[in-house]
Amino acid sequence: MNLDEVLVFTSAASGGSLSEAARRLGISPMVATRRLASLEQALGVRLMHRTTRSLSLTPEGETFLPYARSLIETEQQARTLLSGDERGATGLLRVSAPVAFSTRVIAPLVPLLLDAHPHLRISLEMSDTMPDLVATGLDLAIRIARLKDSNLIARKLAENRRSLVASPSYIEKHGCPHTTGDLLQHQCLSLHGVTHWTFLAAGVEQHVRLQSRFSSTSIEGCHAACLAGAGITLLSDWNIADDLESRRLIRVQLDDAEPETLAIWAIYPTTRLVAPKVRVFIDRLMGSLEEARKSGR
Repeated sequence: MNLDEVLVFTSAASGGSLSEAARRLGISPMVATRRLASLEQALGVRLMHRTTRSLSLTPEGETFLPYARSLIETEQQARTLLSGDERGATGLLRVSAPVAFSTRVIAPLVPLLLDAHPHLRISLEMSDTMPDLVATGLDLAIRIARLKDSNLIARKLAENRRSLVASPSYIEKHGCPHTTGDLLQHQCLSLHGVTHWTFLAAGVEQHVRLQSRFSSTSIEGCHAACLAGAGITLLSDWNIADDLESRRLIRVQLDDAEPETLAIWAIYPTTRLVAPKVRVFIDRLMGSLEEARKSGR
């Protein structure tokens, strides 16, 4: 596949016309038209509907566009990495991360990153579900989980310690559980589809089935309901440090087990090099997580 032809396609999609693509690339409109036609012939599909006044993507063009952009960006990243250019932290960095983690951990880092790298732009997708990195054109995803086998590359950034918590009003009304068995008598606020929590007792896993009349698609929903006194929930320590300090929430410590510790992962598509813009983001994030660990937050 000819990358000059792919570049015409992505430039036309961004600029809205082949003449604008030609202007951006410093070529004639005729050359741009020929390159697009050659790309379509090589792929065996029409990528764009075009007239003298308008241009629009075909369904095949819509499907191909994120892959085309990935090809161009990967080629640019390779040149930057091989040249050793430290100014490579440029362009648009597309990141997906859970809602709570985005709000409390990533967003505060944005001003520092943008100040340190004037040519960097950041697009943050806040979502608690794992996206298709290749199809969506994302550079990386941050996830907190037991990582399942996949065709993606993952890098462990930090441990993610979690705690059982409840509001003072809930504890006053319903009492405090002391063992995993006691949890069966309490309202446990969980994510949709989560039927049990995992605890460790002397290194052995224990799975506690949840009793609850409330669940949420986002951990922030569980957090808010817990603050309101609806029940006990399991939250990451970085998410509740302020609540514990202010006594809005109380840590529930069981005598026979402790919550399973997960990990914070950076996940990349296998088809990409780790670009400078990704590296600087990960380095800054790891630094922030390490500072939080040392401070006990």
